[in-house]
Amino acid sequence: METKDIILELRTKKGMSQEELAEKVFVTRQAVSRWETGETVPNTETLKQLSKLFDVSINTLLGSPRQLVCECCGMHIDDSNVSHEKDGAFNEDYCKWCYADGEYTLDFFEKYRELGGKEKFEEFKRQLIHEFNTLLHIEGLPKVENLNILSGSFINLEYRLPNGQTVKFLDDNATYLGSQLECEFGGDRCFGIAANMDFLLVCTYEENGENPELVIYKKR
Repeated sequence: METKDIILELRTKKGMSQEELAEKVFVTRQAVSRWETGETVPNTETLKQLSKLFDVSINTLLGSPRQLVCECCGMHIDDSNVSHEKDGAFNEDYCKWCYADGEYTLDFFEKYRELGGKEKFEEFKRQLIHEFNTLLHIEGLPKVENLNILSGSFINLEYRLPNGQTVKFLDDNATYLGSQLECEFGGDRCFGIAANMDFLLVCTYEENGENPELVIYKKR
């Protein structure tokens, strides 16, 4: 959909007239009319106001020309999981799990400082990638190319032991480096990998993390 159609649809769903919408975002009725006929597009500041009013991202108002990806964890972003600032405005750089109400929810900036800055942190990531690719030798696990910063609460799966009990290996309140990878042999199970300064973990699971199985938990 084009911007003109999106604004018209959102206004109609709100049950607002062109005059009422114009009043809300401090423009004239004629300006709203020109948006909805495609003669003009709202400027940046007005797009921000429309975004808050209709509770959709600016990217959505513009017809989703960009594929939004969280700069922290790499997750694809849409209006259902985009983050917000304290004033309610959308922040299209992060998902809501990594950034909320104007603050980062993960401790990766602390990790930057612990490791001596961003360059050292990137060096640490490269070392983990090297270890995944050279030390584990897991059949079907493709070459690891990148690791994203992930919240423990998002990836802390519950594994069933042979005795029927269940166990979790991660901390919901901690941050890890990890990724999801498709098995080289296909099938309906994916590999999940996670690591920190102390260990490497590899598991497999079905869609949405169902029926997880631990493959290896290796101390570094």
